[in-house]
Amino acid sequence: MTALFGSAVDGLWWWPFVVLVVSVALIVVLITVVRLHAFLALILAAIAAGLLAARLPGGAGRSHWVQAVELTTQEFGVMAGKVAVVIALASVIGLCLMESGAADKVVRRFLAVFGERRAGSAMFLSSYVISIPIFFDTVFMLLLPLARAMALRTGKDYLLYVMAICTAGIVTHSLCAPHPGPLAMAEALQVDLGLSIIVGVVLGIVPASAGWVVANWLNRRYPIPLRETAGAPLADLQTIMRKDERELPAFGWAITPIVLPIFLISLASLFEAALKQPDTFPWLIGLCGGRAAFPTVALWVEFIGNRNVALLLGTVVAMGLLMRQRRVTVAKVCQWIGPPLETAGVIILITSAGGAFGLMLKNAGVGDAIKTAAEGREINLIFLAWLVAAVIRLAQGSATVAMLTTSAMVLPLMQAGLPYHPIYIFLAIGFGAMICSWMNDSGFWVVGRLSGFTEQETLRSWTVIATVNSVAGLAVTWLVAVLLPMAAR
Repeated sequence: MTALFGSAVDGLWWWPFVVLVVSVALIVVLITVVRLHAFLALILAAIAAGLLAARLPGGAGRSHWVQAVELTTQEFGVMAGKVAVVIALASVIGLCLMESGAADKVVRRFLAVFGERRAGSAMFLSSYVISIPIFFDTVFMLLLPLARAMALRTGKDYLLYVMAICTAGIVTHSLCAPHPGPLAMAEALQVDLGLSIIVGVVLGIVPASAGWVVANWLNRRYPIPLRETAGAPLADLQTIMRKDERELPAFGWAITPIVLPIFLISLASLFEAALKQPDTFPWLIGLCGGRAAFPTVALWVEFIGNRNVALLLGTVVAMGLLMRQRRVTVAKVCQWIGPPLETAGVIILITSAGGAFGLMLKNAGVGDAIKTAAEGREINLIFLAWLVAAVIRLAQGSATVAMLTTSAMVLPLMQAGLPYHPIYIFLAIGFGAMICSWMNDSGFWVVGRLSGFTEQETLRSWTVIATVNSVAGLAVTWLVAVLLPMAAR
């Protein structure tokens, strides 16, 4: 880079790969060898990526060293703005669900309907359906209290219940609009939105099922115990679970703090899709009074369905439920939620630092370097799309960024025509973008920290599941494209 090496590396297309390797190695050494806190390791690696970059955006006339630090903090703030409120509110909902006995009530009903042997499968299938319209992080944080309660109730299989949520949620996050990545991909690749949703949901079941099989194997081979979390000691939770069911909240109220945010967010997503493609949702527009009245209704739905507002409403219900069940005041509830909010603060710091690291790799030109390396090479476009998305995902952590970047890179290569429908390129990119979630991915820290897993346990479980889903998805996409190419463009 100009700051460190003069102009020696300026113009070398492969230099971003050097930045990638050095910064990734730095994270691994700092966390695993030096035992540095993950927040500090990720921030230092993000700054290092900026310092090593040949150039950074908007750097004319500024010190490259200062710019690397300032841009890192800016990207940290961008990521924190996206996840901070959601993580904090979800932690409060989780505490209230556990302390009020609401999570135990839901688990008791699950076990009564499906039986203890099929409890994990019930969690997996319900997570797949619920996660179709909701961000992965949000769904995970809302359903985790149920996984903890299920593990307490059955006395085993905590890893399995956590992976049930993860296995389902990661697939829908990368394949199904209205998640931002698939939604933007459908537009960029000119794929019909309705078709992308249907195909994504249907074909996504196969890799999700493959991940579920591996999750069962991991659970048997590497059982992880349910550990203490701030604000919810296991002894207190055991006391709650020994209560007579008549002392627990009614099932309808118990499930409301989870279902209400999910319903509102899903509703807003549906209205947003209808605004963009009104011809796909004529029934919804008709219910709202026609095309003239629909935009006004959509504005109100967009507000209450904003994930921050929806989770805030869920938090109010959860706190009210806890106050009613335990007969305590708001002040007492606020004392109880203090430790979970402190834990959430650490998670927010780590998650935001991981996001900043990923964005700094993007600013260092890793995506452009991958595009340059792929140009002019003869390769199956399904495999190329998957590979490019996978490399970008590994490089900067965000599945959404990987999908957006790859779809823009692959689109020009599709113009010459395809022997199969472009929906398969859509699928290949989505599956590639979910591979090998590790320390530069905010989802890695959300899953690991909230679940009480160590970094090694998270790599051994969550990272493996994400990779299995990705590879199985590539195989399914290629096979179906061969057997059922549909209409070529």
